[in-house]
Amino acid sequence: MKSFYSLFAGILLFTACSSPEKYDILIKNGQIMDGSGQASYIGDVGIIADTIAAVGKLDGAQGELEIDATGLVVAPGFINMLSWAVESLIEDGRSQSDIRQGVTLEVFGEGASMGPLNETMKEEELKAQGDIKFPIEWTSLAEYLDFLVEKGVSTNVASFIGATTVRVNALGYEDRAPTAEELESMKDMVRKAMEEGALGVGSSLIYAPAFYASTEELIELCKVASEYDGMYISHMRSEGGRLLESLDELIRIASEADIRAEVYHLKMSGQDNWGKFDQVVAKIDSARAAGLEITTDMYNYIAGATGLDASMPPWVQEGGYEKWAERLQDPAIRKKVYQEMVTPTNEWESLMQAVEGPEKIILVGFKNDSLKYLTGKTLAEVAEMRNTTPAEAAMDLVVQDGSRVGTIYFLMSEENVKKQIALPYMSFGSDAGSYSIEGVFLKSSYHPRAFGNFSRLLGKYVRDEKVIPLEEAIYKLTTLPATNLKIKKRGALKVGFYGDLAIFDPEKIQDNATFEDPMQYATGMVHVFVNGTQVLKDGEHTGALPGMVVKGPGVKK
Repeated sequence: MKSFYSLFAGILLFTACSSPEKYDILIKNGQIMDGSGQASYIGDVGIIADTIAAVGKLDGAQGELEIDATGLVVAPGFINMLSWAVESLIEDGRSQSDIRQGVTLEVFGEGASMGPLNETMKEEELKAQGDIKFPIEWTSLAEYLDFLVEKGVSTNVASFIGATTVRVNALGYEDRAPTAEELESMKDMVRKAMEEGALGVGSSLIYAPAFYASTEELIELCKVASEYDGMYISHMRSEGGRLLESLDELIRIASEADIRAEVYHLKMSGQDNWGKFDQVVAKIDSARAAGLEITTDMYNYIAGATGLDASMPPWVQEGGYEKWAERLQDPAIRKKVYQEMVTPTNEWESLMQAVEGPEKIILVGFKNDSLKYLTGKTLAEVAEMRNTTPAEAAMDLVVQDGSRVGTIYFLMSEENVKKQIALPYMSFGSDAGSYSIEGVFLKSSYHPRAFGNFSRLLGKYVRDEKVIPLEEAIYKLTTLPATNLKIKKRGALKVGFYGDLAIFDPEKIQDNATFEDPMQYATGMVHVFVNGTQVLKDGEHTGALPGMVVKGPGVKK
């Protein structure tokens, strides 16, 4: 029955295409995967200006630009559900490492967003800047997104408003509940952001000061986002020892705020927690069966990347970086922090405790040039070089570098990665910036997911290991996240939708980045179009910067 339906739908599609025979762009003879998850077919796509004008068998049609896509998959552009390209796109708007994988929409806002910022926050942001330096010429989140587009970006951009950013704006880095007035101010910030196009509220609850927020505080913020049909999306309070309890919190927020909710980068961190996969899925399935819209996203690796702050208790970080670094230089406080870093606990999320040992922690991001020679070394190696313990070395590095120090942690199991990919509500995000292999980006190292997350899905897990079919993978990269976000005219090859396309060779699509040598572009992506403009041609960037701001459902048209 399913094959008959696909055939019938295809016939309707072909016969319905009575569009003009002349197009700005005509993509011919490709294997069309429209994002629906249905069976692919050989066909054509016609684009006029920035919009898809026809999809089907366009015999006799002509294009100002014609591309023969024989042997290639023609798909909607991919949606990066968790992008940290907020600064890298200011430095280089080409979004090289993502465009070369077919990403046409970067979604920001994991807890922290680029607005709203008060003057104190702007000063702190300027002081915290590392290799990439830029003036902060905006205040609101919408102004930041407009700034990016006016400067020029190859991808489209969208963002959640960060619950952490709202909290810091209202009450700084203090470990306390907001007053009634402060909470109203926070809700007003969310309301304004939603009206200007934010996708919803994003949180990242393992980090200070987000850690200090109560469930009730988050519910109040999410109630505002819900009024505008936004989403709540969260790096949950724990992905390890209290994973199930943290999932309960997300489900409670979704229920009490009447809001769709998504789990950022679903994972079971630490070997002791790998066996919780079935319990996690059962909780999500139960909530979905009860009518809640709970979804997930992930990156396709067994290691995560964050900072050394994720190895230290949140209380020592209260007040922001300067207070944190000051406390780490107090011998009595340092001794207490050391004991908490080496003692197993479920009171806070310790990634140092979650890994098998310090040799599974790689240091990749330093602000201080004098420490960059340590880039790529493990915490175990640095501790040995300095004749100290890993915990002491971590505290010293945070103080000496003037930052939290970018860090990779090996936390997950390959078996769970594959099982997660197969979940019907799973989409994908790199949880990384989008970089070029030149200029200022050469001063740091990165997690390979910045260069290979999406191609790794299509190459390793779809083609080579056959974890899911290619049509399903395309659906999870396109229509599924676009539907979850409730964004309009994106995520599908449909007439009237924007001309965002990823055209690739399914036999050659491949991630090349490794943990040892991460700065290697993926290969096999042949052409990419963003809003009807070709950004990748025969695997090379054209230099075009046609990206637009994509706004959430709260914007009144």
